[in-house]
Amino acid sequence: MKFSWVACEPNCRGWVSAVGIITADTPKEFEEFSRGRQLGGATVVLDSSGGSVNDAITLGRRFRNLGLLTTVGVSLRGGQSARPAVAPEAYCESMCVFLLLAGKKRYVPEAAHVRVHQIWMGDRADDAKAASYSAQDLTIVERDIGRLAKYTFDMGGAGDLLSLALSVPPWEDLHELDAGELKLTNLVTTDLVADVLPHVDISAPAMAELAPKSQARFGAEPEQAQPAKSTRTAEALVPTGSVATPATATQK
Repeated sequence: MKFSWVACEPNCRGWVSAVGIITADTPKEFEEFSRGRQLGGATVVLDSSGGSVNDAITLGRRFRNLGLLTTVGVSLRGGQSARPAVAPEAYCESMCVFLLLAGKKRYVPEAAHVRVHQIWMGDRADDAKAASYSAQDLTIVERDIGRLAKYTFDMGGAGDLLSLALSVPPWEDLHELDAGELKLTNLVTTDLVADVLPHVDISAPAMAELAPKSQARFGAEPEQAQPAKSTRTAEALVPTGSVATPATATQK
C-alpha cells in the first residue's frame, strides 16, 4: 500500500491517499510516511483490494490511535487551476474493509464498492477445493479469525461483519455490502461526506474505466512471508505441505 498526502489549501486541510495491497511492509511504510506530519484527526481515502490480515490489524490500530477518519475513493489531484477531489466509484475489499473500520468516523459514498469474503490459506485460494490442508493450516486460520474478531469488536464493528465475511468461500465471488449492511455492520458512522472530507468535492466524475478488481482473498501467511505479487490481490505465499513456523492470516 502506498501513502501520499493530498494538499487541499487554502480552505481544507487535505487528506491521506492509501492505495494498493497491504503487505508486511505497509505498517512500517505508514510510519515513515507519518514521520514529521501532524496526522491526528486526518482522513484516509482508501482504494485497496486487501492484503495481510495481521499487518492490516496493526495498521488499523495505528489509524485509531491517531484518531483518523476513513472513507473510500480515488484521489484526483488538481491541476494548476483545479482543486483536488475524490472520485467515489472506488473499491475497498478484503482487509481494506477492516482498515475502513479503524476510522473514528467512517463514510462510504453510494457509488463505492465495499466487498468481503472468507479467510483462507493464501497460496491455495485459487483452487481451494482441490488443495489439501493440514491440521496446522486449520489452526492458523482459526487463530487469525480470533485475532480479526477481537480487532473488529475493539474498533466498534458488529459481529454481522464477521458473519457476512466468513460465509463467503474462496470459490464464490466476494460479497458486496449494500447500504443496509454497511450500517448493520457499523462500517458507516455518518451519511455526511462533510464529516470526513469538509470542503472537498466527492462527486467528481469517476475514472473513465473503473473495472472491479480481481477477487481478493483472506489467506494464511508465515510471519516472514514472501512479498505480495504485483496484482490487484494480495497473494500471501505459504509453502504447501511444509511445517510452517508460527503464521498469520491474510486477506488476499
